[in-house]
Amino acid sequence: AMPVMVDYIRNLNIPNLIVVSPDVGGVKMASAYASALGTRLAIVVKQRKSATETEASHIIGDIQGKNILIVDDLTETAGTITGAARILRENGALDIYAGISHTILTDLAVERLKGSDLKELITTNSVPARLVPGSRVTSLSVAGLMGEGIKRIHDDESVSSLFEVKSNK
Repeated sequence: AMPVMVDYIRNLNIPNLIVVSPDVGGVKMASAYASALGTRLAIVVKQRKSATETEASHIIGDIQGKNILIVDDLTETAGTITGAARILRENGALDIYAGISHTILTDLAVERLKGSDLKELITTNSVPARLVPGSRVTSLSVAGLMGEGIKRIHDDESVSSLFEVKSNK
């Protein structure tokens, strides 16, 4: 979903943007986003308390006075991203966006999003999107990306090049 997400985020023209991984495990993906968007990277360190609850403990990187894009591959309960947003706001972040490739919103996630510090959750329709009024969710279509992938497979062309995103530096 990265090419679709990066295109949308570039068009938002967010000044002073920093990409944030909401946990250590997402650093590789967040680094790719930071490179594609021509910005720096920060990391939120968290601990998992249960299957549906995490606690963000501190931030690696300078986010004060910056706009934030938290990136992750999947969310179901929105605990990680809303916890990350909370600690980022407490440490001086301005507008906070989340770019999540695949979003499955449980009732718990909807409640967390409504009360969160997120300005917008940007996701794709790679899974059926549950759009709930008041939850600030934007769903982007991956139909063009999938269609081009099918065409390239049929024509025996490279599919991996579809997912290469040119840097914005």
